[in-house]
Amino acid sequence: MSMSLRLLWAVLRRDLRLAARRRVEALLPLGFFVVAAGLFPFGVGPEPQTLRQIGPGIVWVCALLSAMLSVTQMFNGDWQDGSLEQMLMSPRGLLSVVLGKVLAHWLSAGLSLVVASPLLGLLFGMSAQSIAMLCLSLLLGTPILSLLGAVGSALTLGLRSGAALVFLLVLPLTIPALIFGIGAVGAVEAGLPQQAQAHLSLLGALLIMTCLSAPLATVAALRISLD
Repeated sequence: MSMSLRLLWAVLRRDLRLAARRRVEALLPLGFFVVAAGLFPFGVGPEPQTLRQIGPGIVWVCALLSAMLSVTQMFNGDWQDGSLEQMLMSPRGLLSVVLGKVLAHWLSAGLSLVVASPLLGLLFGMSAQSIAMLCLSLLLGTPILSLLGAVGSALTLGLRSGAALVFLLVLPLTIPALIFGIGAVGAVEAGLPQQAQAHLSLLGALLIMTCLSAPLATVAALRISLD
């Protein structure tokens, strides 16, 4: 195993252990996701057709907001104890650190949203095919949220109003993922499987593009924030 992979694995294990110790903070995005999405049927009303139509959009928007709740702390702890500055001394190692932290954030926050989405799909009266597509779209979309959130977290590192700035910076960038994810589920609900596959393919292409560009942008943002 190369040094970069060993460093990535070490950062991943470390952040997952820290998340396990801070269970309340780790479960906050999941709690917000379930509660926020679960309140909509009470406000909109019990009409099944209406709930099925708005369900995918509500679940995706709540997943996006939930991911942003925890992404602001991705680098903050390491910045406060000074370890982030030590990581900057290794030009190759910093990219592995960023990838490890993004993966840890997705495993601790994003993956739980995917697991909980079938419950919300049932709450909105969605069909089994639509729920399956909802899970698949979130499985492709939530890593995009973590990757883009890492860029915003790095740019606002150390700022007093960093959390608010992350929302303002990242939310516009997530609109394409939101559109493709909701569109895939809506196409299945409308009985258009080919259109759903097209939305899913675009979402996958967006994930690949984000994986290639966001970590490098995060490394550059960290260097700018710590200069």
